[in-house]
Amino acid sequence: MKTSIQPIFYTAFIFMLLILSLTSCKNTLEDKKAEKEQSAQDTLKNKDIAVIKEAFQTDRDAGDNVDSPAVWHGGNGEHWLLATAKEGNAIIVYSAEDGSFIKRFGESGEGEGAFSRPNGITVFENLLLIVERDNHRVQVFNLPNFEPLGFFGQESLKKPYGISVMKKSDNNFIAYVTDNYETKDEQIPPVDELNERVHMFSFEVKENQLTSKHKKAFGDTEGNGVLHKVESILIDEDLERLLIADEYSEQRNIKIYSPEGEFTGEIISSDYFDSEPEGIALFECKKDTTGYYITTDQDYENNKFEVFDRKTLKHLGSFSGEITSNTDGVALTQKSFGDFDNGAFFPVHDDGSVTAISWTEIAESLGLKASCE
Repeated sequence: MKTSIQPIFYTAFIFMLLILSLTSCKNTLEDKKAEKEQSAQDTLKNKDIAVIKEAFQTDRDAGDNVDSPAVWHGGNGEHWLLATAKEGNAIIVYSAEDGSFIKRFGESGEGEGAFSRPNGITVFENLLLIVERDNHRVQVFNLPNFEPLGFFGQESLKKPYGISVMKKSDNNFIAYVTDNYETKDEQIPPVDELNERVHMFSFEVKENQLTSKHKKAFGDTEGNGVLHKVESILIDEDLERLLIADEYSEQRNIKIYSPEGEFTGEIISSDYFDSEPEGIALFECKKDTTGYYITTDQDYENNKFEVFDRKTLKHLGSFSGEITSNTDGVALTQKSFGDFDNGAFFPVHDDGSVTAISWTEIAESLGLKASCE
């Protein structure tokens, strides 16, 4: 029987047209999605950013690899700005009033008063706590004399970075320490091994003696609460929030846990971070628990600071300094001193120094409250 190939050819032709049409639609949708994502990124990059002139910059030495600052106000009128020098294995003390050099403390080593890559730093009352990445511990001192009180964490920490502290009662405290341990080839471990990204310690300082206890380690191993790459951390005790920055390029957000180590489901979105979310500071009003979270978006060229409402997490604005770039840690004081009527914000500047920005000027620029009064 003679068979015509015309119907077969026609059917194949229609089928090819259908495939081409579907492929074209898929490409169009993908193009539109890419355009939408690019538009969102462009909107973020081009949004209004208040540029504020720094009040001062400390003496600069990039060889120190300065990482994180803290502020201490002493009972005898001292106003200190302290910073960790990762490569210098020291704590550098400046005047928080004008940035002038006061002293340098520490040396390389493992004993009391010695450091191996000090990174995170915090001051609570007269206690100074330093996270040492390569000594795998937290070292505690009494200010202003840098009297060594002891260490904790050396039996449980692997590669610690950031720290935040809250007080439970007289002489009793809780410390949260991030641990950015890696695989042997220095990669982020598999998700099911990320359950110890934050360590919780209790410690007591009594009669210049330090005692401590490792309470727990935590971190989700599935879902949106997984902590991939961690450093900066902040405890907001009054609102029962533990803010943890995830610097991983596919995350770039701040995840919020409870003080007991449970992921709350709240996230400050990557929409607000072009680069790495870093240092986190809190402006707090105790009477009504209002205030702001100030976070770093670390970058060499577009370094900026994002401000969020403390209660609602609503984004309130962005600011940058005129010269400040590549910021790791930050510190904030609300105390009036020197020329800072309502305190000051202190960001690290590109591994070598710390700058100061008046909180009054930040508040005026972004329409925030300058004080809690």
